[in-house]
Amino acid sequence: MSRLNLNVVIAAAGIGKRVGANIPKQYLPLLGKTIIEHSIAPFLNHPDIKKVIVSIAENDLWFAQLALAENPKIQVVIGGKERVDSVLCALKVLPEEGYVLVHDAARPCIKSADIDKLINTAVQSKHGAILGARVRDTIKRSDPVGHITHTVSRTNLWHALTPQMFENKVLINAIESAEFPEQITDEASAMEMAGLTVAIIEGRSDNLKVTREEDLTLAELYLSSSTSK
Repeated sequence: MSRLNLNVVIAAAGIGKRVGANIPKQYLPLLGKTIIEHSIAPFLNHPDIKKVIVSIAENDLWFAQLALAENPKIQVVIGGKERVDSVLCALKVLPEEGYVLVHDAARPCIKSADIDKLINTAVQSKHGAILGARVRDTIKRSDPVGHITHTVSRTNLWHALTPQMFENKVLINAIESAEFPEQITDEASAMEMAGLTVAIIEGRSDNLKVTREEDLTLAELYLSSSTSK
């Protein structure tokens, strides 16, 4: 694994309005640190990852105050209007040759074992891979006014997680060639639009993204449980 050129992009330019806080959600406190510090730590500690590019908002006042901002593996770039723009800004400061793992700043529960599993799968696959969690609940589709139209089969349905890993130059080309870039919701969707097949492997379902206030309680529970083992 050490022969690979592995780098990470952390998408951290969002403001997370649904959490209801007066600061971007990635800077909310969680077990004595911020959410983003938990999200980045496994990558900084990974021996085969060379750089972690953090894409932040232009008016970000918080990241520079974190202790990890001084880590020699960290590089900061200013992101764009949408998530895909921020990711692309970060991708372009990395060498085209090599692999990149893209991770959400608001996913603080990612485990090193899942990172290693993703790396191994992405390298063996043709066009990269992502982590996912199988859909277990009954899924309903509704009309615009909130009436159920039908039940969706759960067969082969997944929740897309991060990190997602691809060759850097291939991902850049996929994003830049997208006819409808506003429809890119994650890196895998850009690859799909380019007609490339992406592998999905099962990751831990506790790799949640903090989007609502109650997610903070769950993240604290998951992190406390893992550190106590």
